[in-house]
Amino acid sequence: MDKIKMTTPLVEMDGDEMTRILWKMIKDELLEPFIELNTEYYDLGLEYRNETDDQVTIDSAEATKKYGVAVKCATITPNAARMDEYNLKEMWKSPNGTIRAILDGTVFRAPIIVKGIEPNVKTWTKPITLARHAYGDVYKGTEMKIPGAGKVELVYTAADGTETRELVHEFDGPGIVQGVHNVEKSIRSFAHSCFKYALDTKQDLWFATKDTISKKYDHTFKDIFQEIYDADYAEAFEAAGLEYFYTLIDDAVA
Repeated sequence: MDKIKMTTPLVEMDGDEMTRILWKMIKDELLEPFIELNTEYYDLGLEYRNETDDQVTIDSAEATKKYGVAVKCATITPNAARMDEYNLKEMWKSPNGTIRAILDGTVFRAPIIVKGIEPNVKTWTKPITLARHAYGDVYKGTEMKIPGAGKVELVYTAADGTETRELVHEFDGPGIVQGVHNVEKSIRSFAHSCFKYALDTKQDLWFATKDTISKKYDHTFKDIFQEIYDADYAEAFEAAGLEYFYTLIDDAVA
């Protein structure tokens, strides 16, 4: 039997520990006997990420932007214990977070339906796909340990030098603080991805935030989704018989 030839390279992101063994088995037994594999290889094992000061992670993401498709194996995001175990230069950030930030990626987690394998809930014929915005937030967060009493503020300095301040917390003793951000460009990209995915897969789209508590951060997501739906997707959803539904995240989880 002639092997299938690949015209466009696949970006191959190798990973850590058992995933390296499993990925090699998948290639050796399931792919290479049938396909002339054409891959661009990147070693995202923790040792090589450390050796390259994590440049290999950035390079793999840029290659994915170039070729449009990649396979990534599981990787270790180091904690303090891993620092000593691997003799790391620093506590490198999540490779997934780095890659998603470069790709402005949206994560869709969809069930894989395999003929002949019965689902646990046999009457469940419409699987749920979970979408998550994969830019900013804790993956790009800035953190501080507060040593003692003092004031923490958010400060925005505009291009003209004017400042806007918001009090985060007045500490009367030690504590911790974290700052997170997002950008409208990425939120809009996320919204378009969700609406297009729903139309492609013929699935209703539910969107949820905690806008009752986060009246600026989460509420911005809600407003942008509604604006884009009304302007670009309402007619297509109606024609396809699909629903866009917003609800509080508490209700969605329940």
